[in-house]
Amino acid sequence: MSRERIVEENAVASRTTLQEVFSFPHPVNESAARLVAGMVAAVSLTIIIIDAYWLLPVLTYGFIARVLTGPTLSPMGLLATKVIAPGLKLSVKLVPGPPKRFAQTLGLAFSGTAMVFHFAFGLGTASSATLGILAAFAILESVFGICAGCILFGVLMRIGLIPKDVCERCVI
Repeated sequence: MSRERIVEENAVASRTTLQEVFSFPHPVNESAARLVAGMVAAVSLTIIIIDAYWLLPVLTYGFIARVLTGPTLSPMGLLATKVIAPGLKLSVKLVPGPPKRFAQTLGLAFSGTAMVFHFAFGLGTASSATLGILAAFAILESVFGICAGCILFGVLMRIGLIPKDVCERCVI
């Protein structure tokens, strides 16, 4: 095999690997998503209750990782999908991925805003209030299976702000 051919095959393999890493699963295991939401709620409440604002970048990183790669680069995502869900033998319930990714993006907006409030402006109360809203939504998801971001995604699809071809299964 020629050197050029080997280089070309390696380049294709690298692109495929990067595409696999930087992709969001579709469908998503709802049980694992609810576990992640429970962890987000726990971390958010911990930050608020014991003033552990040093955890804000960790929480925000988790959302960045999940938005970009699903569970692949997310410690919470990996813990939920590879350890806790299989360990507890939770049933796999597959749901569409795009609404879950949208919900993770909203979580990123909330955690990022809380981080900016705290570290850039010294607004501890505003940061805690923002985290409290994030925790409330995460509790809705983890305890009751109500994904507020997913509901908003559906509304945005119905009014045409998100094209229907983004997720045919998501159209309600």
